Amino acid sequence: MKTQPENNFDDIRPLHDNEVPAAIKSLLANDYFRRAVEPLLKPLTWEMFSGAMLMCQSVHDFQSNIIYPFMKQLIAKTTSELTGIGFDHFENGSSHVIISNHRDIVLDAAFLNILFFDEKINTSEIAIGDNLLIYPWITELVRLNKSFIVKRGVSVREMLNTSKHLSEYIFDTVNNRNQSVWIAQREGRAKDSDDKTQTSLLKMLTLYNSSKPVEALESLNIVPLSITYEFDPCDFLKAKEYQLKRDNPEHRKSQADDIENMQTGIMGYKGKVFFRFGKQINGELSEIGADVNRTKVLELAAEAIDTEIYRNYVFFPINYIAYDLMENSNSFADKYTDEDKAFFDKYIDGQIAKIDILDKDYDFLREKLIEMYGNTVKNFVSVQGA
Repeated sequence: MKTQPENNFDDIRPLHDNEVPAAIKSLLANDYFRRAVEPLLKPLTWEMFSGAMLMCQSVHDFQSNIIYPFMKQLIAKTTSELTGIGFDHFENGSSHVIISNHRDIVLDAAFLNILFFDEKINTSEIAIGDNLLIYPWITELVRLNKSFIVKRGVSVREMLNTSKHLSEYIFDTVNNRNQSVWIAQREGRAKDSDDKTQTSLLKMLTLYNSSKPVEALESLNIVPLSITYEFDPCDFLKAKEYQLKRDNPEHRKSQADDIENMQTGIMGYKGKVFFRFGKQINGELSEIGADVNRTKVLELAAEAIDTEIYRNYVFFPINYIAYDLMENSNSFADKYTDEDKAFFDKYIDGQIAKIDILDKDYDFLREKLIEMYGNTVKNFVSVQGA
C-alpha cells in the first residue's frame, strides 16, 4: 500500500515537531490549562514550569523534559512498583500495534510510555477517544504527547469512512513511519475486569485492506499486552456506575463523571503495577485457512489476543481471594493468608463507604468489587492448557 500524503491525517494525527513551540505557547496562555496543572506542580512554581515548557522544541523534548519527570514523581507517590516484562519484541527496532486490556483512562498508556523510556525504546503513539477531549486544551496537550484521535461522535453514515481513515493511519504509522501504536482492546474500560477484545476494533484495523483481513492483521505485527494494577483507585466509581445503571437503565456518565474518573485514577494509590507483553499473534493468524470468512477471522484473532492477555496477567493475594469468593472454592487457598483475607474485607468495605448514592445496595456493590479483582484469575484459569 502506498504511503499516505503527509497532510492526509491532519485531523487525527499527533503534532509534528515544527508545531510544538506554537502549541506550548497556546497551552501556557490558556487559563483553564493553568488551573488544571498548577496544583500538580509543587514544588515547582508556574514560572519554572512555563520556562521548562518553552524550552521544548520537539515532541521528544516535551516527553523527556516535561512528561517523564512528572510521571516519575506521580509513580513514586501512587505506586509501590511499576514493572515491565517482555520488551524483546522491540529490541530490533520493529514497530507493532500493541493491544491491551484497559484499566485506567489516562495511565494505561502513560505508564507504558514511561516503561519504553526506561528501556530506551521509542515511545508509542496512543489512541484516544474524542469523547475524552472535553476541552480544546486537552486536545492540544494529548496531541503534543503523541496521541492520535479516535472519532466516536460521528453519524452512522460517516462511521465507515471515519473508521477506514483511522485504519489507514494506523497502517501507515506502523509500516511506513516505523512507529508503534497502543490501542485498548475495547471502547471504554472493562469495568468488571472481564477483558474481551472487541471484533469491531479488529474490523476497523483491517479496513485499509478489507478484502484480505488475515494479511491486513499480520502486517500490523499485533502484540497483546496485559496490564495489572494491584489496586484500582476507580473500583468504587465503577461499582457505583453498575448500581446506577441497574437502577436506571437510561443512566449515562456525564463529563463530570469522566473527569472524576481521570482524576481519581491518576492520583489514587495503585500498589504494584505490571505491564507484561505476550507473544505476537502472527503465528495464530498464519494458521487461518484462505477459505475462512472475515467474521470468523476477526473472532479467531480476538481469541488469540485474549488468550495472550489472560496468560500474562500478574496476580496478587487480592485476586486469588476474590476468585475463591466468586467461585465459592478454595482453589487458590495456598496463595493467601487469613491476614490477607481480613485485609481484603476491610479494603472492600472501605471502597463501598466511598460510594455516595441513594439506596446503596451493599451486597450488590460488594459482589461487583469482588468480580473486578477475581475475573482476571477466572480468565487465566480458562486458558490453561489452551
